[in-house]
Amino acid sequence: MATSSGGTARALAYLESRKNLTGCACGLVGLATVFTGLAGAYWPLVVAGLYGAGALIAPPERTAPPPFAGPAGPGAELDAIRGDFAALRGYIADIDVPGAATAPAAELDGLLAALLEPGWVADEIAADPEAVHILGRAVRTDIPEAFDAYQRTRWWARLQPGADPPERHLRRQLELLNGELAVVAAAVHESQERRQRTHTTYLESRTPGEPATGRPEPPEPLTGGPAPG
Repeated sequence: MATSSGGTARALAYLESRKNLTGCACGLVGLATVFTGLAGAYWPLVVAGLYGAGALIAPPERTAPPPFAGPAGPGAELDAIRGDFAALRGYIADIDVPGAATAPAAELDGLLAALLEPGWVADEIAADPEAVHILGRAVRTDIPEAFDAYQRTRWWARLQPGADPPERHLRRQLELLNGELAVVAAAVHESQERRQRTHTTYLESRTPGEPATGRPEPPEPLTGGPAPG
C-alpha cells in the first residue's frame, strides 16, 4: 500500500514538474507540424522526439533548504541545533545525492549525529562556545549551501560538456566539513584524556611512595655494591 501511494505521488509530481510541462509544450509544436504537413507519416516520432527533447533541456526541480529555527538562548543552543539537524536530514533525503558524494555525506551525517546526541559528549561540547558555533554553522549554513549549490549547477553542467563536474565540488565540500567537525571530536577526546591523566596524577600524589606517572624511578643499587651517596 505504501509503495502504491508513493508511486502515485511521484507520478503526480512528475505531471506538475517543469520537465513534463516543457516536454508538453515542445510536443505541441510537433503537433503543429502535423497540421501543416511538415511531419508527414512520421508525425508520432516527431511529437515524441520533441517531447523528449523538451523534458531533457528543462531545468530539474530544486528542493529548497528548510527554514531553520536559528540560534537560541544560552543553554538551549545545542537543542536548537539538534532540531535544525533533523530538518536538514529531511532536506537531504529529498535530494538525489550523486554517487561521488554519498560516502562523505554519510560520514558527515554520522559524525554530526554522534556529536549532537544527548549525553556526556554533548555536555562537553556545550561548555565550548566555539565548538557549538562550528556545529551550528555546519548545520544551518555550510551543508545546506553545499547541496543547494549542487542542485543549481548540475543542470548547467549538462549544457556545457567538459565543465567542472558539480558533484566533484560537492564531494570536496563535504570532505572539508568532515575534517572541520573531526577537529571538534578530537578536542572532546583530548579533553577526556587530559581529565583522565589529571586524575591519575592526583591519585599518585596522595599515595605515599608511588612515583608520579611519567617520572623515571631512581635506579636500584647493584647487589653487593655501594649504595649511591
